[in-house]
Amino acid sequence: MSLATNSTLPEVSVLVPAKDEAENLPEFVRLAREALLPLPYACELVIVDDGSHDATPQVLTELAAKHPFVRVVTHRAQRGIADALKSGADIARGRILVFYPADLQYLPAEIPGLVAPILEGQADIVTGAKQGQYEKRFVSWIYNTLCRWLFGVRVTDLNSVKAYRREVMDALPTRPDWHRFMVVIAAAQGFRLAERPVPLHPRRAGKTKFGLGRIPVGVLDLLSVWFQLRFGRKPMMFFGVAGAILFLLGIVAGAVAVWLRFGPRQFGFRPLLDLIMVLVISGIALFGFGFVGEMVAGMREELRALERELKRLREMR
Repeated sequence: MSLATNSTLPEVSVLVPAKDEAENLPEFVRLAREALLPLPYACELVIVDDGSHDATPQVLTELAAKHPFVRVVTHRAQRGIADALKSGADIARGRILVFYPADLQYLPAEIPGLVAPILEGQADIVTGAKQGQYEKRFVSWIYNTLCRWLFGVRVTDLNSVKAYRREVMDALPTRPDWHRFMVVIAAAQGFRLAERPVPLHPRRAGKTKFGLGRIPVGVLDLLSVWFQLRFGRKPMMFFGVAGAILFLLGIVAGAVAVWLRFGPRQFGFRPLLDLIMVLVISGIALFGFGFVGEMVAGMREELRALERELKRLREMR
């Protein structure tokens, strides 16, 4: 099977976010062509220029003119990998999508191994497990350990290259950096997971786009995803329980304050009165957040029902 062209629909679309990767892109496309050309199914590359400031736009124009299986999407400003994957998926024609960065730390020769379990019907999403030495290994270990503990997903590496059915992308919220949690979100929605080892190589050119400043952002995103998956459909389970506990503690503190004031010793304790006010008011406020959250969750479910109905109507046309 030849590589995809305008007249040949692909089975697999490789989504390649690229930010200032002009030096790596020609070699990436060459290696991708060598790896994908012998396959029994057609593939295409969808390269997303995510607001590059170097010669990436010019390089992509030349590559797209030279290679019919290369398609290009351009962001005028940097929007992040999650938006780049969404933009690439919007024009991709394959039923199987592959997230593969352009920095050549992952070689295109590994793409068929990621796609194979999906084509064989064994999985809906396949994540690569990084092999070899790499920077921020300790940070990656902490991230993966926290994810396994919070979400119960028994996968070695959650933040690596991935292959997945298009339905997985359709179910993924378009939130900044939430592509990192694609595996846990897919698992929560019942998609089947698989993992394949993928060698990680040193970067040949350019520089990494990820610094230590991403660590606190990643932790906050992790907690946000955990809350959405655990309590997104029933927020009262979180706010209501927390509010009830604080309110009951306020009642107990109030009983103690009454006993101290009117009991045998009969003395008041002003800080205890302040504690009662804080506990009771906080409990009532959390209950209020719970009711508001329930209304938002109800509206979201109605929106999802409308989206499903619109999708059904489109398929009937």
